[in-house]
Amino acid sequence: MKTVIVLGSTGSIGTSTLDIVRRHPDLFRVVALSAHTDITTLERQIKEFRPLAAAMAGTAAITPLPGGTTFFAGADGLLSMIKETDADIVVNGIAGSAGMLSSFAAIESGKALALANKETIVMAGPLLLREAAKNNLPVIPVDSEHSAIFHLLGQDRRPVLEEIILTASGGAFRDLPKEKLEHVALEDALNHPNWDMGPKITIDSSTMANKALEVIEANLLFHLPLEKIRVVIHPQSFVHSLIRTTDGSLYAQLSRPDMRIPIQNALTWPDLLDVGFGRLDIEHCTLEFRPVDFIKYPLLALGYSACREGGALPTVFNAANEEAVAAFISREIRYNDIAAVVEEALSASWTNLNTTLDDVILNDTLARQKTREILLRKR
Repeated sequence: MKTVIVLGSTGSIGTSTLDIVRRHPDLFRVVALSAHTDITTLERQIKEFRPLAAAMAGTAAITPLPGGTTFFAGADGLLSMIKETDADIVVNGIAGSAGMLSSFAAIESGKALALANKETIVMAGPLLLREAAKNNLPVIPVDSEHSAIFHLLGQDRRPVLEEIILTASGGAFRDLPKEKLEHVALEDALNHPNWDMGPKITIDSSTMANKALEVIEANLLFHLPLEKIRVVIHPQSFVHSLIRTTDGSLYAQLSRPDMRIPIQNALTWPDLLDVGFGRLDIEHCTLEFRPVDFIKYPLLALGYSACREGGALPTVFNAANEEAVAAFISREIRYNDIAAVVEEALSASWTNLNTTLDDVILNDTLARQKTREILLRKR
């Protein structure tokens, strides 16, 4: 039986993970849970799974929890919980840059990492992967795209890998002419055609900022040059990624758009188990692929550029996008301003390289300060 820590247990990744545990009580035991501020859902999860520990990262208050569960409060308390609770694997489903330090806490305390927090790799991928290799621990991607590549490659195809193709749904505006994007509303951007996700990632899907982050992540996880990482729009979201080998052959991973599949594959790695859901009937489905219009999706182009330049720029890209999306969700800027704000933030001078984790944290802080200055002029 594997013992599991679930970070962000009240969000979509966390609840999907707990559904897998619920289906396989003979294989997995939850030993710790964390949420940001949703104490009501967390308490309900604690009553069901009876973990040894739980954390509320978004509060400093000590709240009694049911069943004798040890409680940790605040961001520092969350890190302490990860380090002090014995577990085989940590599922990091925390959204945004807030999840980065938790990934390091998992690896540094000797736990395997099932990683849904792409910002960890974007901001500090080389540092985390170096630490994982030093401790002989796996970092198993949970994003459906990177999970697909991870399992398609195995060990046999890595020597003959020629190209990675990431698929993108195209988000809420994939069929809307780019000339009309200037007038779209928040409610329009939140209406994703395929996936049920939180507001931030849904906005990122519509701008393809999420795909930009995934390009950076793929570059670092799979050690492939940028020119060999391509993005195509695939409206059905059945093909999660493809790889091309040197003989020209394409290998694709297909399933219904259900995040429980890559999560379970991460939990059971290197084995695969019957999931009982997500089976795709190919006799009644259509697969369509389109090229990406980089003018319509400027954030994807900016992501490629940030990855190519390296240094602090991937961290700056992520921080600026988080701040700009938050401003759009608060109705402080227009939709097209998101890309303009990120582009202006990236054009500033960023001389401090991401050599250490302290550098990453500093660059993230400075990038947010710079972006807020830009946003003040936009409002």
